[in-house]
Amino acid sequence: MQDILVERLKKPTPRYTSYPTAPHFHDGIGPEQYEGWLKALAHGSTLSLYVHIPFCDRLCWFCGCTTKQTNKYKPVERYLQSLYREIGTIGRLTGSRAKVNALHLGGGSPTMLSPEDFERLRAIIDAHFEFTANAEISIEMDPNDLDEDKYDAMAAFGVTRASLGVQDFDERVQAAINRPQTFEQTREVVDAMRARGVGSVNLDMLYGLPHQSLETIDDTVAKIIELDPDRIALFGYAHVPWMKKHQKMIDETRLPGVKERFEQASHAARLLAENGYHSIGMDHFARPHDTLSKADKSGALNRNFQGYTVDNADALIGLGASSIGRLPQGYVQNTPSTHDYQRRVDQDGGLAVVRGLELTGDDRMRAWLIERLMCDFQFSSSELTSRFGACANSVISEACAIAAADEDRLFVQDCDTFKVTESGRPYVRTIAAEFDRYLKRGTGRHSVSV
Repeated sequence: MQDILVERLKKPTPRYTSYPTAPHFHDGIGPEQYEGWLKALAHGSTLSLYVHIPFCDRLCWFCGCTTKQTNKYKPVERYLQSLYREIGTIGRLTGSRAKVNALHLGGGSPTMLSPEDFERLRAIIDAHFEFTANAEISIEMDPNDLDEDKYDAMAAFGVTRASLGVQDFDERVQAAINRPQTFEQTREVVDAMRARGVGSVNLDMLYGLPHQSLETIDDTVAKIIELDPDRIALFGYAHVPWMKKHQKMIDETRLPGVKERFEQASHAARLLAENGYHSIGMDHFARPHDTLSKADKSGALNRNFQGYTVDNADALIGLGASSIGRLPQGYVQNTPSTHDYQRRVDQDGGLAVVRGLELTGDDRMRAWLIERLMCDFQFSSSELTSRFGACANSVISEACAIAAADEDRLFVQDCDTFKVTESGRPYVRTIAAEFDRYLKRGTGRHSVSV
């Protein structure tokens, strides 16, 4: 029965880190609109900053991020000058009306930055933004970039959470994705960050990789458990070579099929649960003490472009090439080209937005509903009505029809509440897609949902 479900429900769907999703952004939103939206932020607003460093010194073939390989530091230095200018521009536009409660450094490999540039970046951010007392500062790390001076620089920067990709510890799998990384290297990073007072460590693991098997999953999970991370993200490898050309380096004949992917995900999830990790959403796990677990239990879990999060800021400000921002009025995205980003920031007033989307009332309602499905696996029709008024009636009718037509009972109605059942949770992306009014317009291609 499960094999039949997997085969039927494997269709490509978004990961719903936003709604509407990025393929539906358009070039009708530019710097002018963005400037107006920033100036309109209310006094007392909270901000989340995402800083994108789009460089790596080695290109991992599985990667779905917007990044480019460089073996020289000069392009990074040049890029940082434009990044500093964008930070200054946005800081002046938001003024003293808002405070930062989260900062995330992503990539690419932000750990490529020199210790001196870590210090400079923090100084420039501090010159233009004020942080709340308990702001979370997180960074994505590549063990191959690191040494003692960089560990010290990240500690001085104020990092509170370190995120480290593991993928799979099997050497054959690593060779097939061009990501050599030993267990000893990984342990060294975890120990070094904890020794410097970083309170939370996150490890990312992938399933669905070439040559991966239940045996490699067993070994990788066992080693991850030995490192005792506070959080674990268990992502399915998204094979999208039409978007990420370097993925063509991966031998598709060695990729597991959809049935094997499902078995790998289920097996890893079971092992993590047996070792005391609380399951969160569709692909995260955390120790009971972690803030993500606490948010999940209290109904305060959120989802944004970084995945599941406790971040509830009023606005997400994307800084750097290709970064996406979310404001009360809608979404904005910077140009993905580092060259074009630098030109626009340096010559066109300090902003590099080239596309986005202004939210309608229906967008906001469906965004809330989809986020609650992705986070809580349920939503209340009365809360939907309380938030969005009579407009909610049409969506509630849709939900009733979807539940009534679901003979597999993956999505059901229970009085006031619509729920994704336990057996439906692996397919939550497919269920959420039923409420996506943009998906059927045929814009954008996505990875399989299983």
